[in-house]
Amino acid sequence: MDTGDTAWVLACSALVLLMTPGVAFFYGGLVRRKNIVSTIMYSFVSIGLVGIVWVLWGYSLAFGPDIGGFVGNLELFGLKGVSADAAAGDTRGQTFMIFQAMFAIITPALVTGAFAERMKFSALCLFIVLWVTIVYAPLAHWVWGGGWLGELLGGAPALDFAGGTVVHISAGFGALAAALVVGKRVGFLQQPMGPANVPMVVLGASLLWFGWFGFNAGSALAADATAVNAFVVTNTAAATAMVTWLILSWCVAGKPSAVGAATGAVAGLVAITPAAGFVGAMPAIIIGFGAGSLCFGAVKLIEKIKIDDALAVFGVHGIGGMWGALATGLFVGVGYGALDIGRGEQVINQLIAIGASGAWAFVVTGAIMIVLKYTIGVKADEIGENEGLDISEHGEQAFE
Repeated sequence: MDTGDTAWVLACSALVLLMTPGVAFFYGGLVRRKNIVSTIMYSFVSIGLVGIVWVLWGYSLAFGPDIGGFVGNLELFGLKGVSADAAAGDTRGQTFMIFQAMFAIITPALVTGAFAERMKFSALCLFIVLWVTIVYAPLAHWVWGGGWLGELLGGAPALDFAGGTVVHISAGFGALAAALVVGKRVGFLQQPMGPANVPMVVLGASLLWFGWFGFNAGSALAADATAVNAFVVTNTAAATAMVTWLILSWCVAGKPSAVGAATGAVAGLVAITPAAGFVGAMPAIIIGFGAGSLCFGAVKLIEKIKIDDALAVFGVHGIGGMWGALATGLFVGVGYGALDIGRGEQVINQLIAIGASGAWAFVVTGAIMIVLKYTIGVKADEIGENEGLDISEHGEQAFE
């Protein structure tokens, strides 16, 4: 054990945990006043549920001994054989385990923005447990746990430094499937639907930006130059995407939007995530600009085709994650790191990972939601939805 590396990764684990309350505030501010508590609880309960699932079987499925390149076995069930004194990057160590736990916690919390204001809390709890087990853990194994995406063309892996495919593409495509199965909110496109609290949105985005340094720089799993570079490019891409989205919203709507600036920053953070350990500052600016532009356009398109992805999860995380994963192949080794195979081969590897992760998340999330829909039901009834889920589901209000 290197105590410096261990201290760094543990500190980054705490930063990543802070991101989930950041999502809660970000999403909570975007919904209507009557659904703030419900939306915050969607994210907050993920900390408890996934915190238990990950220790019991989630970590073993993701990082246990490989079964056919698809998933880990249950050898590490209940953290059996996972040591407290292993090196920070050792998959048999608790330092690595708890860092990865924070990624597993936030990912289903991101998905919940798609069905905000209309999903029953009981169904949500079951969904989180099933989603982490069936969607997230196998995908994490494919990319980081010794699975099939670790050796593609040229014997090289699809590159994902900190979660472009595992976290953001899976969340984005899972959110799209969930939104389609759950259905639209009552009054969708017929009545105003938030945001209720813009300062909460900006606070949430700020917490996400702060925590994202742990997300990306911590993925170096050491206090070294790669962590420093990841920290720098993370800030650079987020700043560029924020300014890009702000300018676009100013041009389109005639006024600079605070919600737009916050959303743009998150889009930039999403896009730089898979590339953070592989590119330098100048590619980060290109990645940030692409994220701000592409995600802005995607959110507008989703609105136009009338899909009720309530909090633009697909537009920000799905599109931002795909762009970031592709850009990783386009720019790896430019300004930092090295390209180990032909660039064309690496780009193809990235496209394979994008297609596989997106398809897996979309199909399996849709299947989970369909099963829940026709068993316990997923959508609040019309009376409860009109009253607001804060009262109908929790018996509490955000403000008196």
